[in-house]
Amino acid sequence: MGAKVSAVRPDFVGEISGIDLCEELSQEEFAVVRSAVAEYGVVIVRDQHINDEQQARFTRLFGALELPGAASNITQNSDRRLGAEIADLSNLDKDGNLLVGDARQRMFNLGNRLWHSDSSFKPIPAQYSLLSARTVPAVGGDTQFADMSAAYDALSSAQHAELETLVCLHSLIFSRGLLGFDELSASELANFKPVKQSLIRAHPLTGRKSLYLSAHAGEIVGWPTPEARVLLMELNEGATHEQFVYAHHWRQHDLVIWDNQRTMHRARPFADKSLVRDMHRTTVAGLAPTVEQ
Repeated sequence: MGAKVSAVRPDFVGEISGIDLCEELSQEEFAVVRSAVAEYGVVIVRDQHINDEQQARFTRLFGALELPGAASNITQNSDRRLGAEIADLSNLDKDGNLLVGDARQRMFNLGNRLWHSDSSFKPIPAQYSLLSARTVPAVGGDTQFADMSAAYDALSSAQHAELETLVCLHSLIFSRGLLGFDELSASELANFKPVKQSLIRAHPLTGRKSLYLSAHAGEIVGWPTPEARVLLMELNEGATHEQFVYAHHWRQHDLVIWDNQRTMHRARPFADKSLVRDMHRTTVAGLAPTVEQ
């Protein structure tokens, strides 16, 4: 039958059928995937019973992997449950047990329920993320995606002009601080040092502009902090209006690819103290700082 793409939500969410990521894709099959990711900000591939090695192999077709590390989390290497190429987005500890209610890692992970773009807190942010659902709860735990290109298009020409040259500071310090998670060690504070990101970015493949927002963004260079945060909150409120948002209800063995260069996302609540949600993410490294645009 071959790989086939269908629209779930026009211009934003697509679904690919007819491929098996347990096997190596042909050039023709990957060309279909690449084209779909370029057309849509979010692409769904159902029924992919893959392991971590297969997921990493497929991800490398897009480019070099961005490895999880100290700049991304408070987890030490000795506490990691998964291999070096896989970001662990589960509610499990290194031994596969549910994180207890007041576990420091669980408190930190609650930041994933805020609207964000993966790795915007790194000098060179990620291009694409690929998330594999290994175990999902029966209720809750959806992921919402916001189309930041459509949100940019909805702004006025005067707003475009005002925002065009603004540069924000992004850090995990800001996003976790919103939750009251501010007891960070000296090494964590050093790892989470704020980095500069353009507020408006143009996609390197399509040239289409989008807002580059995230809960990690807490300052605008040259602006008083209260004024900057008011603007960022207003932009986030508009960009995450329901008209720009798609909610993905996970099925076990779904794989979802999203383009961090034109989307934000957030995880939704579920009964994480009693139910397992085991999600494995691979990430495609970025190519250049956004401020170079």
